[in-house]
Amino acid sequence: MASPEIDALTQALARLPGLGPRSARRAVLHLLKKKETALSPLLRALESVNDRLAICGTCGNVDTTDPCFICADTRRDARLLCVVEDVSDLWALDRSRLFPGHFHVLGGRLSALEGIRPEDLSIDKLIGRVSAGGIDEVVLAMNATLEGQTTAHYLAERLETFPVRLTQLAHGLPVGGELDYLDEGTLAQALRARRPVA
Repeated sequence: MASPEIDALTQALARLPGLGPRSARRAVLHLLKKKETALSPLLRALESVNDRLAICGTCGNVDTTDPCFICADTRRDARLLCVVEDVSDLWALDRSRLFPGHFHVLGGRLSALEGIRPEDLSIDKLIGRVSAGGIDEVVLAMNATLEGQTTAHYLAERLETFPVRLTQLAHGLPVGGELDYLDEGTLAQALRARRPVA
């Protein structure tokens, strides 16, 4: 039996995505056994982030500065703007180091079932960024879900009057995927996005 403080720590960790009660207990035991090398640095890092946490006023990224490090990076191509649903999508794309431009986080996706409307997302801010000029291409990097594609279609309609090139992430066959194991939606998208053989 653990103390109320250790139980509270275990319960707090168990609420994190990907951690259940058993994983949280193992993590707490590790932290307690390695107090100097694991627990103390974790506490300092959490306090530092908690004290400095900011939402970027330009793109909507979560960082410790405003503007965030991505928006403040002068090496990035300001003519390219990638629109994503959530901060986790931004981090995933930026981690790939394949997109040299800037980002815009919508804060979700349109969903009639969940009652999420265009005014609930940062779409007007996106339109403002594009209408200010200086952007040549907008990449719609929505998830390959019905709601994601609905959001991409809505954004394409809102942005069609601006002199920007609208592109969308490719969807279809994953590398190493076997046709027999793919769902019909993935196969249909791959067939629609087919291209000439070089």
